[in-house]
Amino acid sequence: MTRCLLMVLDSVGVGAAPDAAQYGDEAADTLGHIIARTGLRLPALHSLGLGRILGEGDSEAPRASYGRMRERSAGKDSTTGHWEIAGVVLEEPFAVFDHFPDPLMHAIEEEIGLRFLGNHPASGTAIIEALGEEHMRSGRPILYTSADSVLQIAAHEAVIPVERLYAICEAARRHADAWRIGRVIARPFTGAPGAFIRTERRHDFSMRPPRTVLDAIREAGVAVRSVGKVADLFAGQGMTETHPTGSNAQGMRVTEALWQRDEPGLIFTNLVDFDTLHGHRRDVAGYASALAEFDTWLTGFLPQCRAEDLVIITADHGNDPTHHGTDHTREEVPLLVLHGGRSAALGTRDGFADVAASLACAFGLPPWPIGRSFL
Repeated sequence: MTRCLLMVLDSVGVGAAPDAAQYGDEAADTLGHIIARTGLRLPALHSLGLGRILGEGDSEAPRASYGRMRERSAGKDSTTGHWEIAGVVLEEPFAVFDHFPDPLMHAIEEEIGLRFLGNHPASGTAIIEALGEEHMRSGRPILYTSADSVLQIAAHEAVIPVERLYAICEAARRHADAWRIGRVIARPFTGAPGAFIRTERRHDFSMRPPRTVLDAIREAGVAVRSVGKVADLFAGQGMTETHPTGSNAQGMRVTEALWQRDEPGLIFTNLVDFDTLHGHRRDVAGYASALAEFDTWLTGFLPQCRAEDLVIITADHGNDPTHHGTDHTREEVPLLVLHGGRSAALGTRDGFADVAASLACAFGLPPWPIGRSFL
């Protein structure tokens, strides 16, 4: 009858991983640098043990167990991080490109009957401003990438309706598998030249993962309810319910509503605004504000948790808004575990898959083959 919440604060890293220099991310520290720049206070997270994670030496005993996790998979993107959290370690990273090769482009364009604009690395907002007017004139979708394994396709909703954009991305996904591209992302936008606005109807089309602990939980007859982009990252695999959201605020509301149903099972939530709206845009003040908003929500949510419940708060990678560039950063992530009224120092875990091992333990499943349970 276990009731569990696994909440991923997208990109809220807590300091450079030992191999960060291999990714150009030495000295990155998403949360530490935001706090240093803004004086941000997060009382609810600190009450659970965040100060201990950050090395602040809080005098009061935390309400939860606390530690860090160090990613074993190669990469620093959302798909890699979430898959490892669910018990899959990628020895070979997803492929990244500074432009997509002609055979891939031609295959997609032939299927959809359109030619793309762009095909180079760019910030999503910048490329829309640069090519949006030409897109509206020609009807050609905008294609671009980043340092992550993503093929992103942007289109104005008045030029290419959202459902048509999704169909284009589904076609791209079929061809992208052979090139080991982690995600194809639909990026609809509206507005006029000089004032384009990306809408909340983003949709991620991921590669299908190998079997994860989510599959094991579902196969045991236990509900797995996803909130936010989680279902997208797993291509819907292992889910019994999916609840897409358009913002952190909506994600928190949906999570709380599901929790208040008081039903056994796993709620797996991703809050993406930290990354999408603030990390990639190097918006320190906005990132701090989003963290404060989450902490306020958490203050009201924690009294709804019983001792027998399991609540895990973590992240999938970093995205230090004070760092160079606009890409993710290779960082360790926080681990806060509320369960049984216990508080223990969990240390630095060797891999995100310790979460998967712990979920298997919590739901009475056979031990997960990767990771070590912290319960």
